[in-house]
Amino acid sequence: MRPLFSQSLVSLSLLFFAAFANAAKPGSNAVASAHPLATEAGLEMLAAGGNAFDAAVAVSSTLAVVEPTGSGLGGGGFWLLHRAEDGMEVFVDGRETAPSAARENMYLDAKGNAVDKLSRDGSLAAGIPGEPAALAHLSRRYGKLPLAQALAPAIRAAKAGFICDEKLADAFAGQWGRLAGEGQRVFAIEGRAPRKGDRILQPDLARTLERIAQSGAPGFYEGETAAALIAGVVAGGGIWTADDLRHYRVVERPPTVSYFRGLRVVSAPPPSAGGIALGTTLGQLEALGWSAKAGVQSKHLLIESLRRAYRDRAAFLGDPDFVSVPTWSLLSTGYARSLAATIDPKKATPSASLPPAQPPPQGPQTTHFSVLDADGNRVAATLSINLPFGSGAMAAGTGVLLNDEMDDFSASVTASNAYGLIGSVPNRVQPGKRPLSSMSPTFVEGPRGLLVLGTPGGSRIITMVLLGMLAWDSGADAASIVALPRFHHQYLPDVVQFEPGAFSAEEQGQLAAMGHTLKLLGSTYGNLQAVTWDPVSGKVDAASDPRGVGAARVVAAPAR
Repeated sequence: MRPLFSQSLVSLSLLFFAAFANAAKPGSNAVASAHPLATEAGLEMLAAGGNAFDAAVAVSSTLAVVEPTGSGLGGGGFWLLHRAEDGMEVFVDGRETAPSAARENMYLDAKGNAVDKLSRDGSLAAGIPGEPAALAHLSRRYGKLPLAQALAPAIRAAKAGFICDEKLADAFAGQWGRLAGEGQRVFAIEGRAPRKGDRILQPDLARTLERIAQSGAPGFYEGETAAALIAGVVAGGGIWTADDLRHYRVVERPPTVSYFRGLRVVSAPPPSAGGIALGTTLGQLEALGWSAKAGVQSKHLLIESLRRAYRDRAAFLGDPDFVSVPTWSLLSTGYARSLAATIDPKKATPSASLPPAQPPPQGPQTTHFSVLDADGNRVAATLSINLPFGSGAMAAGTGVLLNDEMDDFSASVTASNAYGLIGSVPNRVQPGKRPLSSMSPTFVEGPRGLLVLGTPGGSRIITMVLLGMLAWDSGADAASIVALPRFHHQYLPDVVQFEPGAFSAEEQGQLAAMGHTLKLLGSTYGNLQAVTWDPVSGKVDAASDPRGVGAARVVAAPAR
């Protein structure tokens, strides 16, 4: 089978790539992240002579301090890199791994039913963190500045504190009970949850960061920090060992590359579902002759394509170091056409009526930031501790909130996780395995130039990235992309979720008449961060989702 592009598109895309290679450098630095202090940290590194990869270390570590709901040293993430000087593109996998004592049935009761709380709350829910190792790896292999310099803004924010914003205050209020114990001791202000305007100090986390700054990854995975982490996890009923921490390794993987008309889409490979799901959906849309201007019809076809892509997510995807993922076949033109052929242009296909996925012939809370430096290096990174404040558990003396990413594994093939995603055999728990993710840091290149984007949002991440790139391809600017009202379908549950404003009243009636079950959400979701560059005009732009409290800035680089 052919990959998801035609020969004519290959030629067109090669022209675009040549144009990027020969284009003047952006000349400006741009950072869009979920918090103003993290954005400033990235720009500080760029002003000091660092590159986008140094900025990524600074932004990641600062978010670990100022956005404890979304990411942290106790979690993991994916960093998608593009190096301008040689066009190298690589996916840095810092995803958490299952402890060596993990077992397939560890979250089931005596009757074989999944016990949600075991995989979501407390130390047993935590996988072995990958973010500290990834930050050291990024700095050592791709950065220009010392690791200690890149971590300095995060250490400063932890020591001096930062002001609690309204969204974080609301999160503390809603989740305060889950932080019982060390978490409440660390974050409490006068014995209560932090409120808007309070200054939050994290001296233990500052010391943990300082050990990493001094010793690199061993400063976290060995020595004093590791001992405190193991003691805290075991005391809380978890199963980490010193060897689990010592043996953690970052993995570099080739990103997925798919094509849609004149776009080249570079995204996350397994253990993320993002790149394959995006490519599969785009392939179906191309086979269907999809047009953004077709009104409700375009939305119907999007929903139906997503339905099939998410079905395949459950059927085929998992950690590629443990299961065979047919990436090439899933991204092939022939397979996309075979899926598209099952779509009725006038009627919804109930998910329950779709046949089980057949292997094609061989041939809520997270964070994201986007960075482009003046030389054209770029990073799209999506980081997570899974649910808000992760598992809620914190090892005494570390300041590190532990993730609950073990919930992203399949407790059983009939159970769904916190995001409603159905379980699957390829994603069952195994020692050392990385759970399947939806995080989708993405680069898009095309006639309009470059788009760097991504978002938190659990199972909805892939849909948000898809809608963002389609809007950009249709002419939207960065601010419009991140503000666009959203809708989502993920195969099961068989419901179209949508934000206010995503569908008009007339469109809702038409979609319902086609057989779609619609669910208007009571709140918005996601936190898209986007950077764009038009090599023809030279314009660099950036935008942070208005749903969040983040910041996006473009700063002209000084003449050299």
